[in-house]
Amino acid sequence: MELDARKLRILQAIIDEYILSAAPVGSRSISRTAGFNLSSATIRNEMADLEEMGFLEQPHTSAGRIPSDKAYRLYVDSIMNRAQLSEDELRYLRAHCAQKVDEVDAALKQTAQALSNITQYTAMVLPPELDNDRLRHIQLVPLMEGKALVVVVTDTGFARDAVIRVADRMTTTELEQISRLLTDRLRGCRMDLVSERIAEELNEELSGKRSFLNNLVDAIARKIAPSPHDVELSGTGNMLHYPEYSDLNKARNFLAAVEGREALYGMLKKASTVEFTFTIGAENEHEPLRDCSIVTATYRMGDTPVGSLGIIGPTRMNYSKVISVLEYMRRSLSQVLTNYIEEDK
Repeated sequence: MELDARKLRILQAIIDEYILSAAPVGSRSISRTAGFNLSSATIRNEMADLEEMGFLEQPHTSAGRIPSDKAYRLYVDSIMNRAQLSEDELRYLRAHCAQKVDEVDAALKQTAQALSNITQYTAMVLPPELDNDRLRHIQLVPLMEGKALVVVVTDTGFARDAVIRVADRMTTTELEQISRLLTDRLRGCRMDLVSERIAEELNEELSGKRSFLNNLVDAIARKIAPSPHDVELSGTGNMLHYPEYSDLNKARNFLAAVEGREALYGMLKKASTVEFTFTIGAENEHEPLRDCSIVTATYRMGDTPVGSLGIIGPTRMNYSKVISVLEYMRRSLSQVLTNYIEEDK
């Protein structure tokens, strides 16, 4: 059986209507759609063929049809056109982009919030890896006996912190002195070389603090790459407004999977070098996300892809609007990050 032009048009009309209504679509509804000069009986036969081909599903015997994951995959790969954002939507995005932030971490947080607000889905942003950033400052802050907070700030405005063990006898003055020494010696060093430089150049100078230096090197190495905890998340509750998540167990499982961030981190990490990705329904490896679709896009620092951002919604999400919003926001975030680099130069 062939998916000809007429079947394709009917399938697109069903997908478009189901995205808006969340209700099974019947032949009579499609026959009233502008541009269809076909009887309900003809459309009903075509819908039966589309169901046999795996593009439609019938949730109840007497109900209309709903698109399958296979239909959405065909839609995003071959049928979908990017939506034209409204003037109100563009005004909101421009206002967001015009907000001045002092740190890149704040820009990522604002981006996630803007994405969730304008799409009414769940948004996520993975911070960039810091390998190619350069060190601006290291600060050691005493916490309690035997522990200190190490704060590392890069030239692009990213701050990373970790708790490390220190000798009980180390004083606040000593930690301040070591902070200044590390900053003076390592300022401008690429982040992926900082640990190596500390081990090579400061081991002898701080030979009595070998254990402390090892703890410091390990902490910095761990913080260069983002972790699941670093994923910026916004709008997790938005999904509960959709009928697909009216079931309490399904909603609870979704929230647990998203709030845990592990699965999201894995997807964003894989997507960080690909311009756009669509993962639809059962294509998701993580069971609680198999009723969702996830769309991601990369953002850049200069010409280099460094991270990714994405939207999680029901499989009937408004893909054409989501891809337009992601395109706008990834360009905006890329410009913000590139400006940080240029300003530092």
